[in-house]
Amino acid sequence: MRNLLGFLSRNSFFLFFLFLEGIAALLLFQNNRFQRSEFLNSSNAASGSFYQLVNNATMYFDLAEINEQLAAENADLRRQLTGSKIEIFGKNFIINDTVYQQAYNFTEATVINSTVSKANNYITLNKGSFAGVEAGMGVIGPQGIIGIVKTVSTRFSSVMTVLHTQSKVSAKLKDQRYLGSLVWDGKDYQYGQLIDIPKNANVMLGDTVISSGYSSIFPTGINLATVTSIEKPEGKNFYDITVKLINDFKKIEKVYVVKNVLREEQDKLEAEAQEGDNND
Repeated sequence: MRNLLGFLSRNSFFLFFLFLEGIAALLLFQNNRFQRSEFLNSSNAASGSFYQLVNNATMYFDLAEINEQLAAENADLRRQLTGSKIEIFGKNFIINDTVYQQAYNFTEATVINSTVSKANNYITLNKGSFAGVEAGMGVIGPQGIIGIVKTVSTRFSSVMTVLHTQSKVSAKLKDQRYLGSLVWDGKDYQYGQLIDIPKNANVMLGDTVISSGYSSIFPTGINLATVTSIEKPEGKNFYDITVKLINDFKKIEKVYVVKNVLREEQDKLEAEAQEGDNND
């Protein structure tokens, strides 16, 4: 208390001056519309900037939760796409109506480890058998195909990406029927090769390469790459096509595991047909 009284005594003139300045400012703002308006605008701008700063900080700390919510919403939207369904009653049987059966389901997952600089690259996901993930399921990212699940534990799974010398994804040029395969030569992680496209196909630089849908792993029409180089080697019936992969494998965070709910039936039928050919 003694120190406070001493402080007030030493600074009494200065404090009295501030008091008078405050009264003067109050009278000015109360009796002058222009100054009052300017003061309110300035205070609003200052408070708005402060609230924006607080909001930005709050959003930064909420990003992880927001990303999880968006990933779940995207997986649900993918399940609703007509491309993820098949017709079980054709239009010839139902007028003005089409009944669909779900063909593909999508489960969101997070990449917790990855490689891009090896000849055979993998990513690790934070979802395993507890989440319904199984070996052989496809994995796609926000832009396109990532790879195929190879091994699974209860809580994690390992995915062989397209950046693997043994990877071979059934593919085709968008809006064309010619089928080929997307492979990787183990060199540049940004580029792959589209093989088995015949020379009579009309291939152009910038063409989009998509999944063919001819396997039981991926739906048709999922983006893979874009054509960057086209060559016609002598003595061969197929192009040498270099493509730029649609995904940047150094930046993958959120992915979706693709489950073909009809895969077992399809694989069984194809195996029986092949067995029948072998017995003939």
